[in-house]
Amino acid sequence: MKILRTASEGLESLAANKLRTCFMMAGTVVGIAALTVIMAIGKGTEAQVMRRVENFGPRAMMLVAGGGRTIGPPDASVATLTLADARAVRDEVPGLEIVTPQAWQMGAGLRFGGNQSKATMWGIEPEWHDAWNWYTVEGDGITDEDVATMARVCVIGSSVKRDLFGDVDPIGESLYINKVAVEVKGVLERRGVAGASGGDFDNRILLPITTAMRRVMNVDHIGGVRIITSDANRMADQAEQITRLMRVRHRITPPAEDDFRINSPLAIAEVVRGTSGTLTMLLTGLAGLSLLVGGVVLMNILLISVAERTAEIGLRRAVGATRRDIFHQFLTESLSVTFLGMILGSALGWGVSLAIQRWTTMPVVVSWEPLAVAIGFALLIGTFFGVQPARRAARLNPVEALR
Repeated sequence: MKILRTASEGLESLAANKLRTCFMMAGTVVGIAALTVIMAIGKGTEAQVMRRVENFGPRAMMLVAGGGRTIGPPDASVATLTLADARAVRDEVPGLEIVTPQAWQMGAGLRFGGNQSKATMWGIEPEWHDAWNWYTVEGDGITDEDVATMARVCVIGSSVKRDLFGDVDPIGESLYINKVAVEVKGVLERRGVAGASGGDFDNRILLPITTAMRRVMNVDHIGGVRIITSDANRMADQAEQITRLMRVRHRITPPAEDDFRINSPLAIAEVVRGTSGTLTMLLTGLAGLSLLVGGVVLMNILLISVAERTAEIGLRRAVGATRRDIFHQFLTESLSVTFLGMILGSALGWGVSLAIQRWTTMPVVVSWEPLAVAIGFALLIGTFFGVQPARRAARLNPVEALR
């Protein structure tokens, strides 16, 4: 009961000085709000990484032409991989389920009647459909016969169907791709938009790889090789074997830079998480600095409050209050301010996080974890920065205080 009465007196003192209380909690509110938003964005980024890993394929790798970047859009103009490289990987690296080469061209011009559009053109082999788990919902996919005969056929994405054909059934119709006529034999399943990047997965057209390379693009190189391993646990060893094989085939001797790269879900997750982690640490440091400044402001205002309430403290001591009572009262005020700041800061942070989630493309996941962290920070700040003012108030001599 005595503790509750002391706490009640501390809260009454805060209510009697509303402006001072607002100043004391301002830093805590801003710091906790910033921390809440940062954690929400961090968790959102992590969830987005896991979705990308799932979309990429947990057993998948990509051997891509051109070295340097671990992740990022491939450069189709780099001519360092060939069909022979893909065959070598298929024949010489054990434990691979699918090895399928791909050639591509961004922004290929398409025309059907009076309608025109641009899409990404992919030259593929039949196993592409299995490698990406992406099949047709209308018509048929690319076959071995199409590749062997350099058939003038294609499979289109749903966006290409919409932009060029509208309500017309595209199966059996001919469209022009870079002035080469090809017959539509199938329409791919819809995949939608590529997350925050905004890329349209369905704005693509698939051709037999021989048709794409020789009839349309007139090139003898490929952009990459999609690889599916039979055992995800062997992926790291297989990636190393592919690296050694490509270095031998391309006559690359370290420390010379590779003219290829291998992308895997683990590499993608590691790079994205590393970048996101660095940014999160920086922003968390700034939020922590804000909380530290708020704690210093809290301590100084409480010290001023102790000086202003010297007579009150002396009177309370004169009528029987102990040093512990005075100490508890001021510490209660400090903790109350930080807890109130924690509540307001968490509410503000959640509101900002929800606004970011609704009005921007940034990945955000709002959870209970920021509240737990906020409670911990409130306890830490309120106790650490409240002890010194509370000790000073408790040590006042009652006789001198009454003077």
